[in-house]
Amino acid sequence: MLNIGPKDGACIEVSGSPTEKAVLQWGIKIGMNFDVVRSQSTLLYVSPFNSLKKRGGVALRGDDSQVRIHWKGAAELVLASCKEYLNTDGSLKPIDNDMEYFMKAIEEMGTRSLRCVAIAYRNYDKDDIPVDEGQLTEWNLPEDDLVLLAIVGIKDPCRPGVKNAVKVCTDAGVKVRMVTGDNIQTAKAIAIECGILASGEDAREPIIIEGKTFREYSEKEREHTCKQISVMGRSSPSDKLLLVQTLRKLGEVVAVTGDGTNDAPALHEADIGLAMGIQGTEVAKESSDVIILDDNFASVVKVVRWGRSVYANIQKFIQFQLTVNVAALVINVVAAISSGDVPLNTVQLLWVNLIMDTLGALALATEPPTDHLMHRTPVGRREPLVTNIMWRNLIIQALYQVAVLLVLNFRGLTILNLKDDEWGNAVKNTLIFNGFVLCQIFNEFNARKPEEMNVFSGVTKNYIFMGIVGTTFLLQIMIIQFLGKFTSTVRLSLNLWVVSIIIGIFSWPLAIVGKLVPVPRTPLARVFSKPYQRCIAARNH
Repeated sequence: MLNIGPKDGACIEVSGSPTEKAVLQWGIKIGMNFDVVRSQSTLLYVSPFNSLKKRGGVALRGDDSQVRIHWKGAAELVLASCKEYLNTDGSLKPIDNDMEYFMKAIEEMGTRSLRCVAIAYRNYDKDDIPVDEGQLTEWNLPEDDLVLLAIVGIKDPCRPGVKNAVKVCTDAGVKVRMVTGDNIQTAKAIAIECGILASGEDAREPIIIEGKTFREYSEKEREHTCKQISVMGRSSPSDKLLLVQTLRKLGEVVAVTGDGTNDAPALHEADIGLAMGIQGTEVAKESSDVIILDDNFASVVKVVRWGRSVYANIQKFIQFQLTVNVAALVINVVAAISSGDVPLNTVQLLWVNLIMDTLGALALATEPPTDHLMHRTPVGRREPLVTNIMWRNLIIQALYQVAVLLVLNFRGLTILNLKDDEWGNAVKNTLIFNGFVLCQIFNEFNARKPEEMNVFSGVTKNYIFMGIVGTTFLLQIMIIQFLGKFTSTVRLSLNLWVVSIIIGIFSWPLAIVGKLVPVPRTPLARVFSKPYQRCIAARNH
């Protein structure tokens, strides 16, 4: 129902759907008095807008007991149901002779990105209604032989920033598609205005299709065309759902925005459902994964940006954690097998584990999003979490740490000019422990930027990272200098601290050189899995 108020010369407020509000506000501007009309009519039935029929209607009974059915909806569909139109002089004229004129008007408004709505009615004698008034439904309201009252064009302007948001998504490798109930001309014009379609001489040849056409395609035809579809006009909720299912079947990661109850199936089926927080219905919100509070498409860019940031931070932490694990495991295993003694004892490994799991996770997981993330290609659903670049960085750093610390373990006494006694071995093992921890502290900077040469970019703006790294370094000094009995270490001289820092800081130039090493594009997991798959296929054959 629509409520109109206040009165007494104040601005009249109209409530309802955006389309109904626009039409009623236009009626108020041309001098219509809705209170008089309402007082002379009795509401019999309201048929809400049906996304399949693309129209909504209402049945009213006047003072003369005559029933009038009013329809509003998609202009060309309602127009096809009309046999007459109301002329400016109040007379009724056959619509056949002027049908081309009305269709041209609809097409012209559509090219100006106006949403075309037709308003029509039909008089019905009370005795001619097929059912009792109390049993009226939207399915038995007459929909043919209507009288056209008006065709209106409603402007739904793009919000500021939408065109730029679409460009950012496109540059980020995210294909933006428009699926709308508007006709093809209107949908195309809005898509050009939003930047979804190019315009002018540089315009591409995207696929612009009607929902009915896509629906009637065979499964193979849908799979062949769905990736190229940029605009789908005159679509129903089932068409939107069918497009989502087809894209997911082809391995695409699909995000869907919607606000209506009819959008719920597509929101639920998509990998990421984005519901509108203001205009969205409760059903749509419950079926979605993310609720956009401001109903602005530009907020989708923030979702993409933060989503990529979370994924990238997880990869950074995994690379850092695997480097620590591999290095610690190899050092202790090799030392234990060769000499029967391990350079890193239990308490020291617990401290390393604290750096690796807790402090490392906090430092790397708090990295804010950067513009670089929006220039990366999207990650497919079958892509491995540990990429070839991560493997390269991990292996280079782990090999360096293992090599240096094993050299210290087996030749440290000679290199450091220490005696082969209890004190000399304690100093050597303390240096190994201290160098290993400092390697991890300095390697945290490398883990921030797995692909970029400048690992210090933006580091001073991340106060949490700097605070955690600084705290870890201070705690390490306290452990070595003051908690020797607890960790089985001894105090190190200033020279040995310099040696430890040099061992750790060398990971920075090593990371730069390592990033010059090319890596294959095919993930290693797929390369190693191919021989296994061939064996399985041969066995099955």
